[in-house]
Amino acid sequence: MRQSYRSDLTDEQWEIIKSLIPAAKTGGRPRTVDMRGVMDGIFYVLVAGCAWCLLPHDFPKWKTVYHYFRQWRISGDWERIHEQLRKWVRAIEDHHPSPSAAVLDSQSIKTATMIHRDVGYDCAKQIKGRKRHVLVDTLGLLIVVVVTAANLPERA
Repeated sequence: MRQSYRSDLTDEQWEIIKSLIPAAKTGGRPRTVDMRGVMDGIFYVLVAGCAWCLLPHDFPKWKTVYHYFRQWRISGDWERIHEQLRKWVRAIEDHHPSPSAAVLDSQSIKTATMIHRDVGYDCAKQIKGRKRHVLVDTLGLLIVVVVTAANLPERA
């Protein structure tokens, strides 16, 4: 039994999300890693904001946790999981699973001085840096986030 962390999934959350985790690939060695531990490890890094190699030792090995995170990011599984969870929340709230309207907003943020890639100057807010564009549905549930140079207007 490992130590629990504030970022860990509850038993109810795990029951909901475990069906959305991609199945093990066919062929090769069977999957032996605890997938709940992998998910808890990913959420720990997200909440703590630490490096992967600083993942506490009571989680699966950090390279294993990072491997699954990266594999699911590349394959689009994170977007699929997010989309399904959003549909379920909308259904619980007695709304159609697909939103009929959305709201777009952006925020310009300063970047570190050594960052030169995708940086621009937002004249309206007088900030040199990046801009995060957020699209949410009518319930405030996230649809997509895009990070651009700060000089890119929302209409673009």
